[in-house]
Amino acid sequence: MQFIDEAKICIRSGDGGSGCCSFRREANIPRGGPNGGNGGRGGTIIFESIAGLNTLIDFRYTQHFRAKNGEHGKGSDRDGASAEDIIIKVPVGTQILLDDNETVAADFTEPGQRVIMAKGGEGGFGNLHFKSATNRAPRRKTPGWPGEEIWVWLKLKLLSDAGLVGLPNAGKSTFLNQVSRARPKIADYPFTTLKPQLGVVYVDEKEFVMADLPGLIEGAHEGQGLGDRFLKHIERCGVLLHLIDGTAEDVVESYRIIRNELQCYNEKLIEKQELVALNKCDALIEEEITKKKRALEKASGKKVLTISAVTGQGVKESLRLLLKEVEKFRKAEEVA
Repeated sequence: MQFIDEAKICIRSGDGGSGCCSFRREANIPRGGPNGGNGGRGGTIIFESIAGLNTLIDFRYTQHFRAKNGEHGKGSDRDGASAEDIIIKVPVGTQILLDDNETVAADFTEPGQRVIMAKGGEGGFGNLHFKSATNRAPRRKTPGWPGEEIWVWLKLKLLSDAGLVGLPNAGKSTFLNQVSRARPKIADYPFTTLKPQLGVVYVDEKEFVMADLPGLIEGAHEGQGLGDRFLKHIERCGVLLHLIDGTAEDVVESYRIIRNELQCYNEKLIEKQELVALNKCDALIEEEITKKKRALEKASGKKVLTISAVTGQGVKESLRLLLKEVEKFRKAEEVA
């Protein structure tokens, strides 16, 4: 399935049905009085978040959603039927923005959430509604209220417990392939991953969801490389695992580039709990590993893990540490 995380759609609720002007006409009842019914309500557009979806690809082919109008009122005191509502299902993590692409109208973070985005028009009144002691035979009726038509943006931010970040070719896809059943494309050139990948990681009979995000480069927050399109997915990650390519000449610079991009995009991202891992240690000698590890620890102020996603060296230990941080994040979310 193709990954689509952004779509623009048009939604329109139904118009309300018009009221009816009618009078009772039966044998031997010359003045039966008004009996025009009210119009029915138009259909409403409702968005609902559901689990199991992780793409907005359906909205690439269906961009217009229009609810039906309510039925008009009828004689013999018969009200028009209300139109059925349209329920649009979106993945958990979807945000709905208005046409300006800035104002957030809804944010779905849990399955089963519902939001009314376009309310159906109310039905008009028939002449029976206007009958009174002083006006026994009103000929007045009102039309139904019109529905609403708006364009909205749908933007998906993947929800995951942990997210893999790093420069292109840092070994993120290889790591996810090693620890889960996800099978992202792996190759020895940058930007192999062009779309986020999700995988379920099992460690010590527990599990958590990990996201492999496309590599970032300097200037990504301004649209360089793959741009800031995928930086938004990091906002929903509980913990970050920052992979550094151990074969790079300056591992400290590699670390600082990513941290700077996260800060420039959203300062809250650098406040997330982060584990730093020096990857591809199987291609380094012990002296190089020690030297680069110390340099990274000095620059980051954190303990640096040494791993090899290819051979599995240090992977299990890093997952256990990652799981502890994920559990802390989950507890904090429950309290909040």
